[in-house]
Amino acid sequence: MSEPDSKQETLGQETSGHDTLDTAENWLNEGRRLALATVVETWGSAPRPTGSQLIIDSDGNFEGSVSGGCVEGAVVAEAFDVIESGNPGMLEFGVADETAWEVGLSCGGRIRIFVEPVTALNPMDEY
Repeated sequence: MSEPDSKQETLGQETSGHDTLDTAENWLNEGRRLALATVVETWGSAPRPTGSQLIIDSDGNFEGSVSGGCVEGAVVAEAFDVIESGNPGMLEFGVADETAWEVGLSCGGRIRIFVEPVTALNPMDEY
């Protein structure tokens, strides 16, 4: 079975859909400052499953997907704060939340996304 030829746009650059953590490793090696967003919980209708990831650099480039549409825009905005502060954050979007319609979750789903700074892919690399 062949892998689907998925493409994603990152600020005007087209990138192939390869592993998000490989991208994170490459970007870290280039000296970029990063945040990693991970879907940690979903309820009802959600566009991406638990474990889906999005890597974001401090210039706004990103690869992967945690939801799509405006949710990812909100996640990228949170990633900037996480990169600057060094503190992780938890985002939750859903129909009970006043932002649900704004971010594109009008179909009854809820999604919880953990956003964390990335300084090394292997914690042992820091020692």
